[in-house]
Amino acid sequence: MSKKRYLYKILVGGNAGVGKTSLLRRYVEGKFDDSTIMTVGVDFFIKELEFDSGTECTLQLWDFGGQERFRHLLENYVMGARGALLLIDLTRMPKMEKIVEWVNIIRLHDINLPIILVGTKFDLKDFVAIEDKDMLDIMNTFNMVGYVKTSAKTGHNVNKVFSMIATHLLKSKKY
Repeated sequence: MSKKRYLYKILVGGNAGVGKTSLLRRYVEGKFDDSTIMTVGVDFFIKELEFDSGTECTLQLWDFGGQERFRHLLENYVMGARGALLLIDLTRMPKMEKIVEWVNIIRLHDINLPIILVGTKFDLKDFVAIEDKDMLDIMNTFNMVGYVKTSAKTGHNVNKVFSMIATHLLKSKKY
């Protein structure tokens, strides 16, 4: 019996400093580096997954630079995306207009693109500025498919986020 193989382009967006590159490095390389530098434009990571069913899945992970001065470049990279992660730093209260801006960029070519909302820096529990209720409100307002709190530093829920998006895409069969 031949294995089923899938390739998914996953966008990773969020404001500067939320931890996009740190999350991706933790997931792909198993490392955390406090001295991660700003992503200019887009960076790119690959991760192979194999599920118990024998299904193989390759995730192309597109790390979008969060600086506003690079946002105009991002529209060129969203075509062909099958899912996305929108990262929000749990230690900073997000501005709704920035969330709207990111959702509009991510869903530029597909208004139903599945997005998982990811709260980052969960290891800094004493400094959390946004409640779960608020994050769930954001998730529901923008019809996102899930919400997970993560820490790239400790590895908390990092694998879970990517497993969730891959599993969602495999089950949806839309893509």
